[in-house]
Amino acid sequence: MVGMTATRSTRFCLVRHGETDWNGERRIQGQIDIDLNARGEAQARAVAEGLAGQHFAAVYSSDLLRAWNTAQITVAGRQIAVSPAPTLRERHFGVLQGVTSLEASERHPDVHRHHQARTPDYDFETGESLVAFAARVMAGLEDMAARHVGQSVLGFTHGGVLDVVYRAATGRALDARRDFALPNAALNWLEHGDDGWRLISWADCRHLNRALDELTG
Repeated sequence: MVGMTATRSTRFCLVRHGETDWNGERRIQGQIDIDLNARGEAQARAVAEGLAGQHFAAVYSSDLLRAWNTAQITVAGRQIAVSPAPTLRERHFGVLQGVTSLEASERHPDVHRHHQARTPDYDFETGESLVAFAARVMAGLEDMAARHVGQSVLGFTHGGVLDVVYRAATGRALDARRDFALPNAALNWLEHGDDGWRLISWADCRHLNRALDELTG
């Protein structure tokens, strides 16, 4: 793994939660609190193996079960506690939470069009706009970076969060079409320093047998 390029940098390994039944159904989870399925638990154990030998000064996790339990399984046996980080929660998708993309297109066609278009200021009637979501995510990560300068941090989160972080590190617009992978339980390494965010490596799945790509959760 590439080391830190400056002592004022903070290195992050961000992990999307393991698989859930709703991931398999391609159902929008958002902030509905769905737990891991058996494959997701196995993926979390594989993450632990993939990170063997890596030292982290702190571990943070979204407080939603699918991320929180991925974190707990991964760090079992390490002498480090997982700290809850609500800023790492998935985006709230309002009226689209709990439905598939097909169901959304049939029940809420106008809302679904905004979802597909990634309209930055649209909140799905009762949810969170992409602009507000991105601001929440990046403020939380920058606060972690400031607290852990010169150290490595492990974080457990969701596909939507990783989508925002990737764009911040590569200069992609929030409303640009996604052309990068967001698999369950993949390892995503970034660095935050005086010049902002830098991508180190992305969507490393070498420790996994299978990983579904992100839909919205």
